[in-house]
Amino acid sequence: MLKPQVSRQPYSTRTHLLFDQPFIQGSRHASFFLKSTSKFNIEAQKRFRVAFKPSETKAIASVTEESTGIKVKAVVTVKQTIGGLITSVGIERGLDDIKDLLGKTLLLELVSAELDPKTEQEKPTIQAFAHRIGGHVVEGDIRYEADFEVPLNFGEVGAIFVENEHHKEMFLQDIVLDGLPHGAVNITCGSWVHSKYDNDRKRIFFTNKSYLPSETPRGIRRLREEELVLLRGNGQGQRKAGDRIYDYDVYNDIGNPDKKPELARPVLGGKEHPYPRRCRTGRPRCETDPSSEKRASAFYVPRDEAFSEVKQLTFSAKTLYSLFHALIPSIGNVIDDANIGFPYLTAIDSLFSEGIEMPPLTKEGFWKEVMPRLFKVIAGGGDVLRFEVPKPMERDKFFWFKDEEFARQTLAGLNPYSIKLVTEWPLKSELDPEIYGPPESAITSELLEAEIGGVTRVDKAIREKKLFILDYHDLLLPFVSKVREIKGTTLYGSRTLFFLTPEGTLRPLAIELTRPPMDGKPQWKQVFTPCYHSTGCWLWRLAKAHVLAHDSGFHQLVSHWLRTHCVTEPYIIATNRQLSVMHPIHRLLHPHFRYTMEINALARESLINAGGIIETSFSPGKYSMEMCSAAYDKLWRFDHEALPNDLISRGMAIEDLTAPHGLELTIDDYPFANDGLYLWDAIKQWVSDYVNHYYPESGLVASDAELQAWWTEIRTVGHADKKDEPWWPELKTRHNLIDIITTIIWVASGHHAAVNFGQYPYAGYFPNRPTIARTKMPTEDPTDEEWKLFLEKPEAALLATFPSKLQATRVMAVLSVLSNHSPDEEYIGEEIEQAWADDPIIKAAFEKFSGRLKQLEGIIDERNANPKFLNRHGAGIVPYELLKPFSKPGITGKGVPYSISI
Repeated sequence: MLKPQVSRQPYSTRTHLLFDQPFIQGSRHASFFLKSTSKFNIEAQKRFRVAFKPSETKAIASVTEESTGIKVKAVVTVKQTIGGLITSVGIERGLDDIKDLLGKTLLLELVSAELDPKTEQEKPTIQAFAHRIGGHVVEGDIRYEADFEVPLNFGEVGAIFVENEHHKEMFLQDIVLDGLPHGAVNITCGSWVHSKYDNDRKRIFFTNKSYLPSETPRGIRRLREEELVLLRGNGQGQRKAGDRIYDYDVYNDIGNPDKKPELARPVLGGKEHPYPRRCRTGRPRCETDPSSEKRASAFYVPRDEAFSEVKQLTFSAKTLYSLFHALIPSIGNVIDDANIGFPYLTAIDSLFSEGIEMPPLTKEGFWKEVMPRLFKVIAGGGDVLRFEVPKPMERDKFFWFKDEEFARQTLAGLNPYSIKLVTEWPLKSELDPEIYGPPESAITSELLEAEIGGVTRVDKAIREKKLFILDYHDLLLPFVSKVREIKGTTLYGSRTLFFLTPEGTLRPLAIELTRPPMDGKPQWKQVFTPCYHSTGCWLWRLAKAHVLAHDSGFHQLVSHWLRTHCVTEPYIIATNRQLSVMHPIHRLLHPHFRYTMEINALARESLINAGGIIETSFSPGKYSMEMCSAAYDKLWRFDHEALPNDLISRGMAIEDLTAPHGLELTIDDYPFANDGLYLWDAIKQWVSDYVNHYYPESGLVASDAELQAWWTEIRTVGHADKKDEPWWPELKTRHNLIDIITTIIWVASGHHAAVNFGQYPYAGYFPNRPTIARTKMPTEDPTDEEWKLFLEKPEAALLATFPSKLQATRVMAVLSVLSNHSPDEEYIGEEIEQAWADDPIIKAAFEKFSGRLKQLEGIIDERNANPKFLNRHGAGIVPYELLKPFSKPGITGKGVPYSISI
């Protein structure tokens, strides 16, 4: 055994070096103690992590008269990885094996939380090498041991340095210290530790006791500040795969003008196209457009944010990469005509029964291995892409055809965020009439009253809150003329009106489609209504297809991408730049941010990029992200991201302190709101308990320097284009902090679950939610021949409006993967973070939170079984379960993960 060394070497302040091998870091650390006598430390000693069976550790502390300290044994667990330490081969692997034999694998240094009382300087660290325990491998884990002799006056341990002596990074799971006066404790690292040959700066892991900045023990105060400086970087240079630097940039990598001029896209972020900020990569600028970045083969995210390569956590990453880099291109090779549609409606069913035979790849059985649910092996050993039948279609094959289902899904479907109460009449556009034509809607009171059937007048229906709207008129109309220049697609501005029936369901009344003046033609608009004659019925079905394409695009680009993925990235960046891992708010938010930046980088690479899935398969086409920017500019507000405020802003609820959740819903049976408000309240209570524990006085919020810098940076840098808006909440009190944190957690969990995991169930059979409308309405300036063809074969007109076979198949494959819960999914309230478990008060609060979520499971089951709730119960209707907290793996249509991890 190497004799432990007392080191006075200060924490390195050298420039952070770049290194090639990536690593993933968690931020769950542990608090442990060596010697203390103060009342404060006695209380703190209770907060150590026990994350293993005590019987696994045999060593006992030994202090004799001759000894100068406490004998402490450290056991380090390194996890087996895919492509990491355990599987690496070659000369460097051999050198690392020699280091293992020599007992020089990891250099550990214990750091005291206390200053030397005589010198007021940081105490020397205690060093020891860890050596591999021969034959000690448990389920792929490899153990290393180190022995320390710690002086009796060393005090509380505040952190531990780790230096990896191997040539490759390794995934450090935890460090168990045994032999301490109060029993064995554990430091959970959950992080890659780079090789010292790549970067000579030692990694530091703080204990898991949370401290506000002003409460940080003096012995680790400098280290806390320096670690944050490292994570911020200096804003210069190109980021490499192994960096841990968080910084901001605009979305200037969507386009690829150096590849093709037609792939140039405007920069998102700035006065012309307001947008949230993304993580800075520092890549070189394009030669043909200096405002845009070159698109590298891999998009940088800080190593701590990348998908874990630990064996059991590879499912999501492997499937996603295979989807974008193998399956999507292969579908394009099989369906070589991008414009061919389906010849008849029943031909769509072949995607679920017969499938599409895929070309073999170099590795036999690859498709079945990475996407077992999507692929079936056929005779001869080939693979067939065969989609699962979505649950709604399984229950009712004609669900997509029905008006009542069209209306129901605005409340209990994939996009419950768009339906609004009509509060003003007549409807009128706010766009410039000189450019877009007359602003008045063609939907009149007389028309609606005829549809209602004399039950009520329009003015009375508005007073009684019975008239609702999907309004994509002003958002889409400015893009119509540009989108129509794209071959194979069209666009309108649209309004769809619904009436609330006495049964509490919605009934569609009218659809208005508008084309602005263009190509020398005046504005065109027409209203379509449900009809009882053949021509009118088919025109209504075609109008619905256009509206559904608008709603699909809005859902994907705004309700989903913008309002969850995109706006959350600045929260993640600011949290890592301004809140130490020791900060209690960092530890509260961290599980809600796992892997989101990696998912967002994949989206910029293959989904929202120029020529990507969104542009080629959704109605706004190449202008999709510009439309998304317009929605951010006109519609997004942080305060309205809170579920109660969102409902109030859309007229779907009013504040009522006597009502459940403090709101009275405009539509009693609104499944998304009913379940969402219960989840919102549970999250808010958990956050309240947590915040009140760490901030016993409200003044501590205003005086918390890290917290104030965090909120300022989110507002003024992460959302710089909105920094002067008056609606940003202040952060002065505990109430302010609770509201802000609850909103962020809701967006990452409940909001995202509601708009993500139902994608394949509701849009897997694409006629229910077509993503694009390829042809204009037959009544818009038709030629005689066009009108004749529509009358002779209206089904062909509908199929020509639907996505092409290539578009539909690609989108279905993407939605199938994005709707899937991976085996390693972490659901909100299911597993406690160890840093929370170490504090008895926080642990009790979490258990109460978890208990409320279990109650919500039962409440949702009861609601779905109640025949009076017609928007979630009935013949052929799929129960609304998108906000049920827990789920099994697969496409279940339920489950609320902690984070936006897919």
